[in-house]
This record gives sequence, C-alpha cells and structure tokens, in this order.
Amino acid sequence: MPTENLLTRVTRDGLVAQARQSIRKGSKSFAAASRLFERETRERVWMLYAWCRACDDLADAQDMGGALGPQQNAPARLALIRERTALAFAGQATGDPAFDALGLLATETPITLAMANDVIEGFALDAREWRPRSEADMLRYCYHVAGAVGVMMAAVMGVPGEDDETLDAACDLGLAFQLSNIVRDVWEDDAAGRCYLPIEWLVEADIPPGEVTKPHYRRALVPMVARACELARGYEASARVGAARLRFRQRWAVLSAANIYGAIGREVERLGAHAWDHRVHTTKAAKLGHVLRGLGQANAAPAPAVRPSLGRRELASLGRT
Repeated sequence: MPTENLLTRVTRDGLVAQARQSIRKGSKSFAAASRLFERETRERVWMLYAWCRACDDLADAQDMGGALGPQQNAPARLALIRERTALAFAGQATGDPAFDALGLLATETPITLAMANDVIEGFALDAREWRPRSEADMLRYCYHVAGAVGVMMAAVMGVPGEDDETLDAACDLGLAFQLSNIVRDVWEDDAAGRCYLPIEWLVEADIPPGEVTKPHYRRALVPMVARACELARGYEASARVGAARLRFRQRWAVLSAANIYGAIGREVERLGAHAWDHRVHTTKAAKLGHVLRGLGQANAAPAPAVRPSLGRRELASLGRT
C-alpha cells in the first residue's frame, strides 16, 4: 500500500458529486437505473461510470460521448488512459477526478487492475482501427467495451472474484447491452469511419466495404439486426438468471437496466429498414414502465436459460491466442 493514501488528498464526497454529474450528462438510462441501488452501491456505480466515461472521451477525443475529435493521436491518448489507470490502482493522485474515483473504488471493492485493463483493451482495438471479421470477433469487442464493464460493475456491487457464475452473468448483460448499441448506432459509427457488424455478415449480404449506410443496402441490414438481436436476447436471458443471486435492490436495478436496453434492440428490430431514420431511444415514461416491470421481475424467479457458448473466459482469451 502507498504511504500516502489517496483519501488524504481528495474527499470522497467531492469525487461522488463529480461522478454523479458525469452519469447525469452521459447516460440517462444508466442514471435512471442507478437510483434503485442503495446509497453506497449507487455512489460506487457512479464512480465506475465516471471512469468509463472519461476513458471513452479520452480515447475518442470527444466530450461526454459527443462527436469524435481528431484521431491522429489515438495511441498517445490510449497510453494516457493506461498510465492514469495504473496510478489510480497504485493509490496515487492522477489529476483527473474520474481516475481518482477509480482509485478510491479499488480501496472499497474487489475491482482489480486486470479487470480495468480488459476494458481498456476495447479502446485499444479502436485505436488500431480494428474491425470484426467474424461473429466471434464482434462478441470479443462487445466483451471488452461492455462485458468487462459488467464484471467490474458486479465487483463494485460486492460480488467476490471467486463467484464465477455471477461475474459470468454480469458479463453476459454487458454483451447484450453492446449488441443493442451496435444495431442502433450503425449510422453514427459509419460517420465516424467505424463498423462493428462482422465483415463476414456484410459479405454474405453483398454489402461492399464502406457502403453499409447506402440507402439501397438498408433492407440487407435488417436480417443482420435480427441476428444480432437474437444473440442479445440469449445473453440477456442468461444475465437475468444470474441477477437472481444479487441483493434485492441490486437485482431490481440490474433488471430495470436490462429492460431499458433490451427495449432499444427490440425497437430497432421492429422498425426494420426505418431503424436509422432517427436515433432510437426510450422516453421517460417508457423508462418508468421498465423500472416498474423490473420491480415485479425482481420478486419473481427468472425463466431458465441456456448459457451462450461464448462467455467471459472464452471471449477474454480470443485476443491472447
């Protein structure tokens, strides 16, 4: 342990307040679901979100998830993320409240630097302008940018590192969330020069590279959306089984978030070729409905589900082989 603890230089209340502002600005869906946690968990979730948001903004040279900035210095920004994250886990001040909050979390919860590095690998893939060739590649990306975040989120809730079943389920929920993001954001990603649909899927649909958003290919995207949403439903069902092992308020929050994000993917699928006429989102009234439904689900036994064949350990190992 460092001789000078982070808490001697910054106050927890200040870090929590800044993290709360971050989640309010960055994600209305996560902010809504986070209110269901008890205070201690809620504050920790805010701090973890703040670190994720700060990393995302640094990696993409953007502000609160807005338009991407110049990408020429992506490797240098990635190195800065790694440096500040390592400092945070070493208990050192970083000069950035979001990273200092991560350091505080490391003193309060069983999150590890290895967990954080798994998340950072997702930013590294983007920095290399990596593109998924296969379905497994797409899921590998989803693991690093969202599944690994789910693992950290579970740890922040107090799930111990040896509870593989619950950590696997948390990862599965992150995978489901990211698959919904991918189908929703096809147009935005293309505008940024990115595409997370597998190249093999595009080849099967006869969509040439770089032309995924051409109007005459819209209908060819519809089966891909259905395919990705089917994957998302499988991961979501698995996550719901795992959520049953959480404390009640944690379970309610997680299931409400699953309802909100699941609705995004279902709406994209329902709209078909019109899914990208405008960005799909959920209204405040719809969010409330999903939260109320989550309350009922938290009091009921989950439906049985088969674990997807590619989970946390399999996807984490793909980049190491």
